[in-house]
Amino acid sequence: MKIKFWGVRGSIPSPGTNTARYGGNTTCIEIRTDDNELIILDGGTGIFALSQALLGEMPLTANVFITHAHWDHIQGLPFFIPIFIPGNTLRLHGAFDPVSGCGIERIMEVQMQYSYFPVREAEMKANIEYETLMPEQSVRVGSATITPTLLNHPVINFGYRIDCNGKSVFFTGDHESYYNIYAPDDEGYGEYQALIEAKEKSIIEAMRGVDVLIVDSSYTVEEYPAKKGWGHGTLDSSIALAKKAGAGIVYCTHHEPTRSDEALEREFEKALARNPVQDGGPECRLAREGEEILL
Repeated sequence: MKIKFWGVRGSIPSPGTNTARYGGNTTCIEIRTDDNELIILDGGTGIFALSQALLGEMPLTANVFITHAHWDHIQGLPFFIPIFIPGNTLRLHGAFDPVSGCGIERIMEVQMQYSYFPVREAEMKANIEYETLMPEQSVRVGSATITPTLLNHPVINFGYRIDCNGKSVFFTGDHESYYNIYAPDDEGYGEYQALIEAKEKSIIEAMRGVDVLIVDSSYTVEEYPAKKGWGHGTLDSSIALAKKAGAGIVYCTHHEPTRSDEALEREFEKALARNPVQDGGPECRLAREGEEILL
């Protein structure tokens, strides 16, 4: 497999000199199987540059897996150039939304209302297909198996594991470690603690032994208390998760949009110092727009 980062910032695009090294586009990851099948994880603003790079491959089939429907993970989809060109196919995969009662098709339907975008979905020239996924039910894309896992975020969020010919990658989308909402002396504390421990264990098992783990690492440990419950992890929690899962390499991503490249590197070094990795432990890196990984 080949993995390429096209967007690694969270929340809102943050272009400029302070973010040029790691990139200012929001979440988008390209994965190519050994047979060159195209899988795209999330459709943040990074998908626009990816779509420009794909123009030489027409006609194409793009399988896009959406972790969740917050803007920074879908806002590039209307600008995905292949959907304007006949002969192409966009297959959009994602979760059922219990709030709206709709499947993944709602992502395009809402974004492309005239109130928000000048071109309606009905005017798109490509073939657009939708597949609503269920947790732990794997789907196939050519030689790859993609398995969604429900993670912790204020809306339904799927992490995706991709397995292909003995190699594997897991991407969390947005994820916050579970925590007990009860005080230790409350009646419901023990029962709730057992529930979240079981859920954490199932998440670790879903990630177990992956070659590459890509994890939401938005905050520092100092920032986290003020943002608890917002649905994001820290640099420290990402490193800890990779250790528990036995990942080969962990990439910290969803970088805070107000954090400069220099500040990001400083905070990453602090997190590594607090969470030293032993021999044989995961290699820890910061995700960088444009970086490619060959497995």
